[in-house]
Amino acid sequence: MNLCAGLSLSLQKVFLLLFVVISPLTFSVAQKAPIQILDKPIVFDEERKQLSLDYLARRHGIKQTEPYIKPKMIVLHWTAIPTLDSTFNVFNPSRLPGRADLQAASKLNTAVPFLVDRDGTIYRLLSDTTFARHCIGLNYCAIGIENVGSDDLTNAQIEANVQLVRYLKQKYNIEYLIGHYEYKDFRGTPLWKETDPNYLTEKTDPGRTFMRNVRERVKDLKLKGSPLQAE
Repeated sequence: MNLCAGLSLSLQKVFLLLFVVISPLTFSVAQKAPIQILDKPIVFDEERKQLSLDYLARRHGIKQTEPYIKPKMIVLHWTAIPTLDSTFNVFNPSRLPGRADLQAASKLNTAVPFLVDRDGTIYRLLSDTTFARHCIGLNYCAIGIENVGSDDLTNAQIEANVQLVRYLKQKYNIEYLIGHYEYKDFRGTPLWKETDPNYLTEKTDPGRTFMRNVRERVKDLKLKGSPLQAE
């Protein structure tokens, strides 16, 4: 009886010790919930595929049989459109509606794989590595993230962008994280591929403050920014 009681007491101590050690780990894992991404696909039909392949060939000098990229960069944007639905409706058609300045370069509509709403909800419009037109000279290697709004982006959107950057860095060989306003800094570098040196637009998105906030939260990833200046 004494031996059994001794063994029982010893097992209780072992279980108690395991509980003390494992419980904090379980709590820590629970606190780091996996990223939540909702699928909200835009049209990617044969027309969009062919326009994408044509863009790759004519604008980037890259001939491929499928419209996919090998991502090295993440580019953050704002939509300058106030609502999710309005933004989705702009990106959804295969052909670019309006924007004569952009249509002269290509009829392919603009788009990105990821769209972040004001409340931080993340939507996937295209698969991660599908080619999308969102950043002159760098589309072929850049995954775009659009944020609904303009210079009033929210803290929830900052958090969502941080999650997305970490998620994409874990999946792909991402080396750079830039704001759209920094894209022209890559002219003259090996990454820049735009066949028309005069095809440029002025950008300020997603704002320098937004970029600083995101960069501060992911500085442990050691991602590079503009080749001309550090923020």
